Amino acid sequence: MSKKQHEHDPLDDVVVDVEQVYSKTEEFIENNKKSLSVIVGAVVVLVGLYLAYNNFYQAPRETESKSNMYAAEQFFAKDSFNLAINGDGVNYYGFLDIIENYSGTKAANLANYYVGVSYLRLGNYEQAIEYLKKFDGEDIIVSTMAIGLIGDAYSELGDDEQALEYYEKASKHNANKFTTPYFLMKAAATAERLGKYQDAYDNYSTIQKEYPESTEAREIEKYIERAKAHL
Repeated sequence: MSKKQHEHDPLDDVVVDVEQVYSKTEEFIENNKKSLSVIVGAVVVLVGLYLAYNNFYQAPRETESKSNMYAAEQFFAKDSFNLAINGDGVNYYGFLDIIENYSGTKAANLANYYVGVSYLRLGNYEQAIEYLKKFDGEDIIVSTMAIGLIGDAYSELGDDEQALEYYEKASKHNANKFTTPYFLMKAAATAERLGKYQDAYDNYSTIQKEYPESTEAREIEKYIERAKAHL
């Protein structure tokens, strides 16, 4: 017998393994036909319910909520914050009505932001914090502003520690050349009030180094020197 006849082809093992797996799979399917049919049927039903929910319930609510929020947005734009929050009680919804009647919609989520800002402008700082924390935005600027405005509300309440926390959080959220130096400046000023001069110095320096063309950087050198003097 030749040496070649004694050689073992590893592909033979692969073929055998594949055949075994295929056989076991067939056996499993055969033994679990009823269970698999139930599972597949349940998935089909769930997908159908999800599509029906979105197309016939949620989509119309999204459209309706946007339409009903228009008047409140107009009140907000005119600084009529009480009307924006509560509506006129007769013809027009306020943002609170949108939140109550259209929960789960994008309009209701955005209404949380509007209500928070409105309460902040009216001097109702605790309510402002409550609604701004409920807002979950994806827009780079608006989502960052919501965090920073919570800092403003805490600052107005005299809680500089919490204000500093939210200003720093806002400065790091979706970093950009507009909101980042703005909230770095607020964070630095708040840190100074708290006697945290190293934090103030670091934030001022970040503005100078990373955002030299920002409005906040125009006179940043004097703030850096002031913070440095305390170190």
